[in-house]
Amino acid sequence: MNIDMTTKPQKVLSRRISIGLAIAAVALGLVALYHTNRYPRTDDSEILANFIGIAPQVDGRLIDLHVRDNQFVKKGELLYEFDERPFRYALETALSEQAALEGQIADEQRRIAALVSAVSVSQANIHSANAEVANAERGVSRARAEWSYANNNLHRIEPLLAKQFVTVDQVDRARSSEIAQAEALRQAQSRLQLSQAQLNSSQAQHQQARHAVTTLEPLINQRGAKAAAVKNARYNLDNCRVYAPFDALVTNLTISEGAYAHVGQQLFTLIDARIWWAVANFREGQLKRIAPGMQADVYVLSRPNVRFSGVVDSIGFGVTPDPDVFGRLESGLPNIQRTLNWVHLASRYPVRVRVQNPTPDLFRIGESAVVTIRGN
Repeated sequence: MNIDMTTKPQKVLSRRISIGLAIAAVALGLVALYHTNRYPRTDDSEILANFIGIAPQVDGRLIDLHVRDNQFVKKGELLYEFDERPFRYALETALSEQAALEGQIADEQRRIAALVSAVSVSQANIHSANAEVANAERGVSRARAEWSYANNNLHRIEPLLAKQFVTVDQVDRARSSEIAQAEALRQAQSRLQLSQAQLNSSQAQHQQARHAVTTLEPLINQRGAKAAAVKNARYNLDNCRVYAPFDALVTNLTISEGAYAHVGQQLFTLIDARIWWAVANFREGQLKRIAPGMQADVYVLSRPNVRFSGVVDSIGFGVTPDPDVFGRLESGLPNIQRTLNWVHLASRYPVRVRVQNPTPDLFRIGESAVVTIRGN
């Protein structure tokens, strides 16, 4: 009888403890569900950063490598340098050719100036010859008038000699005057012909001088090509030394000093150490509680007890569709595959979270991370 009375309270207590534990479990589950929905969390995350491949822009022999693999470098720090002698010689050649062109242009300018001066002289000779021709023409006109007067006077007084109205001496003087004026007319005509010949010669010389004058345009047009050659040679010379474009981490260094590198041949990779992201993949049902600008907590698995602050930069708008569920996208209509798999998994979309206080020695590209969205 005593045993039954002792067992009954124990059963009641154990039942109450079980009910309490069940209620507590349900409450904890509800609290966890609330926090999961209100503060989305995922461990499907990776750390990413921008990175670039460092490749030379000129062909050359690597004579000095100033970095080593996995080294941190500051912006503007010298990474490597090539043997610059061939490029310095190319620059000197380009500068020499440019100077030679300028000298050729100067010589041609002096030659053209002399030719232009010759044209001016020939033009002056033409004016002088024209004046000589005009004077000769006036002399011919004057001599012809005087000869015409003397000739008419001779023919007028010759018939009067038979009637003895004039003397023989008067007729002789008239005949001598006519002969003299005729000779003067011939001389004036000769001077006119000579002046006209000199005018023609001056005109011919003027035309020849004008045709001899050339233009500087063909030489001046070469200035652009010579200047471009100098700039290209100086650009190649400057590319013999390569500097870090930003604070970065050197990785995948696969070359050593003495090697001959070619344009576009990647020597190593620089990871941009200024900005780090955690790319977290959240289920599509959680995206409604995530927006750009929200605060987030980021944990990297190499140091899971250290919390890093982050802010949501953007939310992805597309992922590759599952061909077993959506069907392969082909031309025309989608090809939907028949399946008996009725279990539908939620799609995950990448959310880019920018880490605000990254520690360079803890963050690595591809490192696993845990991200929790905290809201605004």
